[in-house]
Amino acid sequence: MPKFSLDEKLKAIHRYQNGTEGVKSIAKSLRINHETLRMWIRQYEYHGVKAFEKSYTAYTKTFKLDVLTYINENGTSPNEAAVIFNIPSPRIIRKWRIQFNEDGMDGLKSKKKGRPLMKNTNKNMTKKLEPGDESVEALQAELERLRMENDYFKKVECLSSKQGKITKQDKAQVVYELRLEFPVVALLAFAEVPRSTFYYWVKQFDKPDLDADLKLLIQSIYEEHQGRYGYRRIRDELVNREHRVNHKKVQRIMKELGLKSVVRMKKYRSYKGTVGNIAPNVLDRNFQAEKPNEKWVTDITEFKLFGEKLYLSPVLDLFNGEIITYTVGSRPTYSLVSDMLNKAFKRLSNEDELLLHSDQGWHYQMKQYQHALKERAIIQSMSRKGNCYDNAVMENFFGIMKSEFLYLNEFESLDDFKQELAQYIDYYNHKRIKSKLKGMSPVQYRIHAIQVA
Repeated sequence: MPKFSLDEKLKAIHRYQNGTEGVKSIAKSLRINHETLRMWIRQYEYHGVKAFEKSYTAYTKTFKLDVLTYINENGTSPNEAAVIFNIPSPRIIRKWRIQFNEDGMDGLKSKKKGRPLMKNTNKNMTKKLEPGDESVEALQAELERLRMENDYFKKVECLSSKQGKITKQDKAQVVYELRLEFPVVALLAFAEVPRSTFYYWVKQFDKPDLDADLKLLIQSIYEEHQGRYGYRRIRDELVNREHRVNHKKVQRIMKELGLKSVVRMKKYRSYKGTVGNIAPNVLDRNFQAEKPNEKWVTDITEFKLFGEKLYLSPVLDLFNGEIITYTVGSRPTYSLVSDMLNKAFKRLSNEDELLLHSDQGWHYQMKQYQHALKERAIIQSMSRKGNCYDNAVMENFFGIMKSEFLYLNEFESLDDFKQELAQYIDYYNHKRIKSKLKGMSPVQYRIHAIQVA
């Protein structure tokens, strides 16, 4: 790929921002991959011109680990992480991930540039080949020492690839496993583990696992919800089942069992410019509601299945995160939104004073949509242009739904997908608990609030 100067990159970005050309057409004119151009645009949006300034930063081991941890916890791709952390290429992050998977924390250490000095190597070799050390006994002892080191590092490497960090407990476990093949004193000296520490952990190895039942329960909850729950919601579910456990303990046990919550993906964008009237951002990121049917949010997302596309248009109540209703269609037509509105209006009473928030998708700029809201005396609110955070709750639901439902299941047909989707949304409303709802599902929380009031 040809190299581009700062001015050339900025010109390409400005061509896209002007709105007259698409990413693919601009990339084609520059003879580059369109994903490369998308990377430039995202980097510029996050960091401005500084994103393209040349830097010779030596990334520390801590920084590399922070990047990889961010990817695992937030489900972002190397491309997105490269943009956020202002790293020139996602290939660098992919390389870090491979090194970490192969060698653990040691793989993230920065290597010294240039060839190693031969002087020290020659000294060591000379020392090993001194006449006094050439006896059969000395050679056998040296061979035994090398074999011990090799077996020790193999077991340590296995642990580091799973956990990424070697503790004294792990070292003690390795020494314990090799104690019948090599002297314990030699193993402890090589592992740099005090004798008292080793025997402390040996006593712990013989004790029964006090968390065995809890581990089975956590595993069953995780499998029941198909990996959709992280440690916080599993902890809330344990409390619902009358098991008082600290969330940090649940997190530690899940890490031991290798249980992780599923990742999130991106959503379909319906913005096509200004085609009608743009409503002000009345919601202004105030996602708290005092009662049901006070604030609703809506948007459209896209699915790709069996070579076809499906579009989902739900409406969500900010009071409890409940999905009021939804529609599914093969095309993102206005009827997808209008049918959703008609079904949602059935939930309203004459006493309800509702605000309905969306992005600036063309459906919500239509006169028919805005007239339907006015007839019901509903206040319309829209996100600012290009600002997904103004409708963050809806974005969050799409991320959860796709990661918990779409990417975890296989479907036989589009009809099968629609049936499974209906079951998932019913599960989301009635069974899936949330920490901010005091460990209750959206419907349980709404019923509880009505009873208290």
